[in-house]
Amino acid sequence: MIAKTPKPPYYAVIFSSTRTEGDNGYSDMADLMVDLAEKQKGFLGVESARNDLGVTVSYWKDLGAIKRWKDNAKHTIAREKGRSEWYKSFKTRIAKVERDYEFEK
Repeated sequence: MIAKTPKPPYYAVIFSSTRTEGDNGYSDMADLMVDLAEKQKGFLGVESARNDLGVTVSYWKDLGAIKRWKDNAKHTIAREKGRSEWYKSFKTRIAKVERDYEFEK
């Protein structure tokens, strides 16, 4: 589903990753992280897709909200497990959304 974001400006955290073999609890943790992020002050929405390359884009009101999410204890545990078990590689990018537009039938 496409996230319903407010009028810009706002921020996007773009997380691109390649996975290791097997689930090993990844799906449950991913669901938990979305549930937890939705409760964070400044969270605006999330979009995610995975094939060989996974891309998750989360949207945030400001850089402070992104920092609070990064510092969240449960999110820190998930990041550590990601490095040790779930990901072959990943890259995180943070971008300011200056403009957006949409189409819907």
